[in-house]
Amino acid sequence: MTISTTPAADADRRTTAPKGAVFRAPVPEDGPAVWNLVENTPGLDSNSIYYYSLWFRDFADGSLIATVDDEIVGFLTGYRRPEEPETYFVWQTAVNPRHGIPFLGVKLFQAAADQQVADGARYVEATVSADNKAILMVLRQFAKKHAAHIETRVLFPSSLFPESHHDEVLYRIGPLTAG
Repeated sequence: MTISTTPAADADRRTTAPKGAVFRAPVPEDGPAVWNLVENTPGLDSNSIYYYSLWFRDFADGSLIATVDDEIVGFLTGYRRPEEPETYFVWQTAVNPRHGIPFLGVKLFQAAADQQVADGARYVEATVSADNKAILMVLRQFAKKHAAHIETRVLFPSSLFPESHHDEVLYRIGPLTAG
């Protein structure tokens, strides 16, 4: 599957996922809609509209938007780690379930991660709460699909965060190869 990874190429390289969802690279103008999706998704850390607009300006090549009839129904933010360019870190993802597209979050994650692997990433990382069974399933499915190992460790302990925040457990999948 070909996925647009630059805003300029977006109009020419949209990819249709099953059941009518289109995956495309984000643009800064997507910030408000993504912020709204985050605000309406329980359990996600909230950021500002400015944050998402800036992220989509500077890190569009590691992120994806899912749309149905031009409405944003999901997103994923990620980036290649500067000190480890072979590592793709998935930071935040959410989908709006009201569109009823089965496994849209799984497909969005796999599309973004597969594109990064095709572009040379050898590892995919994400931090996850032990309670987030849905994303843990996605990570395990991705590792299984690629016959890759998953390493886990606490990246940031809950003591770093205010209030009652969970440990941020790092899941590192790899090594991966394109193909």
